[in-house]
Amino acid sequence: MWDTVLEVGFNSFLLLFVTIDPIGVTPMFAALGAHLPESARRRAALQGVLLAAVILVVFGLVGDRLLTALGIGLPAFRIAGGSLLFLLAIDMVFARQSGLRSTTPVEYHEAEQRDDISVFPLAFPLLAGPGALTTILLMTTGQHGEPMQLGVVLAALSLVLLLTWLMLRLAGPLLGLLGETGANVIGRLLGLLLAALAVQFIVDGVVAVMQTITPSSVAVFNQLSGVMSQ
Repeated sequence: MWDTVLEVGFNSFLLLFVTIDPIGVTPMFAALGAHLPESARRRAALQGVLLAAVILVVFGLVGDRLLTALGIGLPAFRIAGGSLLFLLAIDMVFARQSGLRSTTPVEYHEAEQRDDISVFPLAFPLLAGPGALTTILLMTTGQHGEPMQLGVVLAALSLVLLLTWLMLRLAGPLLGLLGETGANVIGRLLGLLLAALAVQFIVDGVVAVMQTITPSSVAVFNQLSGVMSQ
């Protein structure tokens, strides 16, 4: 049991750390908050992280009900979510900014004019963006019958957001230490790991779909194909 808990905890932490991407968000936060006093930047960092936590936790807790209401099975969501995370991984490996990882140019320009950047763009879409929301749904869907594993996922999320808050508070020194090249190197390595985990999600989804295919289903499909080909 503990091996499973540790595996869930490690995978959850790694996936959430990569998709929330505090290393990539930190320089953007520093640039967007350059016109703000130090106290306002620290307040924005705390408020943005707390709001992102609320969004992600709520999204994770209602994930099962959301998928059920939409008529989406877990295997289909694993395939779709894994595909989305794989696209995100490609952007990270090639150090590209996209709508999955950051704001669009128009959104960035709008954010530069704001005195409060905690809600937009920090909490959403930089922290609780499409990649992070997909990840938390993938990690929590089907776990509501396993309170310990669900607790481990939420604990991993809390740890990632705590690290994110610390990095945002120390944005200046961190950027001076890593530089853009250092941040890109780390991002590429994390993107490679994310790509492997994304493929695993897709494989798990495909295997689950294949297991639902019975011989009678195959016979019906072949019969329909024969009728359509006539």
